[in-house]
Amino acid sequence: MTPIIGILASSISAGQLGSFDSIATATSSGSTKEINFTSIPGTYKHLQIRAIFNNLTTARNVKMTLNTSVTSARWHYLYGNGSTTFANSSTENLISIQDGISSTNMYAMVLDILDYTNTNKNKTVRTLLGYDNNGNGIVQFSSNLYATTSVITDIKLQIDDYNWVNGSHFALYGIKG
Repeated sequence: MTPIIGILASSISAGQLGSFDSIATATSSGSTKEINFTSIPGTYKHLQIRAIFNNLTTARNVKMTLNTSVTSARWHYLYGNGSTTFANSSTENLISIQDGISSTNMYAMVLDILDYTNTNKNKTVRTLLGYDNNGNGIVQFSSNLYATTSVITDIKLQIDDYNWVNGSHFALYGIKG
């Protein structure tokens, strides 16, 4: 039976929707250039990273590497700040998460890596992130296509060559199918 939004959907048990398991967490000490999640178990359908972060130096780019390298990824994003919207795409040798993060605001992010163990599919990464600055914040939705069918076992997040601010926190979850 396909659930119907509303009363019928509210009767679905949590087991039918899948569940989240905490795999690992990382917190920056202020001298951390990279956040690494390694030896990721292949027992989930998808992965999710939830984070609060910044670098407090200057506007920099957040990027991600899967399995120690990325040869080519396609990035699409939509961005809005309350008065302006922007959309763009590019091909890069990394997985872009955010271009030019603000150096004064903490960002919140939810990032999904879909079908990370499926060897018949290329990998898709989707990200929702943003910050609030007393009504002058931003929100961004983006997706990356990484043309590999390899199982993802390692994830590295970094801000160019700068450190994550002390207290930046990252949590990796496995999502059961």
